[in-house]
Formats: sequence, structure tokens, C-alpha cells
Amino acid sequence: MDIPGAGFRRVLVVGTGALSVSFLPFWMNWLHDSFPALEKRVALTRSARRFVSPDAVAALARSPHDVFTDDWDGAPPGTAPHVELAAWPDLVLVHPATVHFLSRYALGLADTPVLLALQTTRAVVGVAPALPPAAQHSPVVQGHLAALRARPGVVVAPTVPAESASTGEREDGGAAPMPELFALCATYKQLQQEGT
Repeated sequence: MDIPGAGFRRVLVVGTGALSVSFLPFWMNWLHDSFPALEKRVALTRSARRFVSPDAVAALARSPHDVFTDDWDGAPPGTAPHVELAAWPDLVLVHPATVHFLSRYALGLADTPVLLALQTTRAVVGVAPALPPAAQHSPVVQGHLAALRARPGVVVAPTVPAESASTGEREDGGAAPMPELFALCATYKQLQQEGT
């Protein structure tokens, strides 16, 4: 099996409002260094912009004009950003994915350009949940995660142990590192291409 980049050409990275989105510039730099030929765009939710600067993300994505705020009001009049966001990538990485975001995605909601794009894209979608303390024990959260895992084309990374910024305690619930999410998506695509 030949996996490293799995033939991905264009990746849309979606950052949501978990504190770990502050590491997104680091991960964009990793993507560039690991896969320099990969075209990259970024979409940030409004809550993500509280924790990370669009300018820092754009600089390290090497795409100064390709950081989109996930808000209908930010789209130029007469445009359909969800169509472009759905059609352009062959890989979408939601890193990190808050409980709010992954719940809306699992339920099929399409109230922002990114969510509507994710509901209609043919790209492989990788999701790295970032869960608050004890959320992994919630039957509702578990149901949403199971629904996403069962959806064709969606890869959900397992959470990893992390220290909560609010409680200071370490428990399972942190977003998987982006290299792990990328590798899971590459493996998924390779297996799909091989027909297994």
C-alpha cells in the first residue's frame, strides 16, 4: 500500500472554537513542510477566531487570501461560498472539532457555509473531536460520533489524553494530532481506491 499523501491535491482545513485551535498555525506549517505540493485553504468558525489569528494561519498556510470565516455575512454578494467549499477540496480536515460543531454536522444541519459544504462534498472529511471534560461519557455525544463514523466518506479520529485548561485534570478528550488525522484519511482513501 502506498499511502503517505494518498494522492490528495487540495485540502480545506476547518478550525472550530476549541482552545486547541490556537495550535492551527503549527499544524498548517506541518502540512506545508510534509506535503509542499498540497494546495491549502482554511476556514475558521467565528468562535475559532477568538483563539487564533486568521493572519497567522494564512501566513503559515502560504495562502494569504484563502482564509475564510464561516459566516454567510462574510461572503461577497451574489456568491455561493458553500459550493466552492464543497467542490474545491479532495480532503477536508476539521481540526479541532468542538462538540457543538460535530453535533450540528452529525445532525445534518447546514446553517453555515462550511456545514452546508460538508453535507454536500465528495471529499474525504476527517474530524478530530476536541471534547470538554466528561463529554466522552455523554450518550448524546457518543451518538453523534457514531453517526459520523457510519457516514461514508467521513473519518473520525479517536481522541487522545489531554489536560483540560479549565479543570487542570488530564483525561481522554483531546484532538488527535493532525498527522494522525491525515494518516487516517489517507488510509481510508487508499482502501476506497483498492475497493476494500
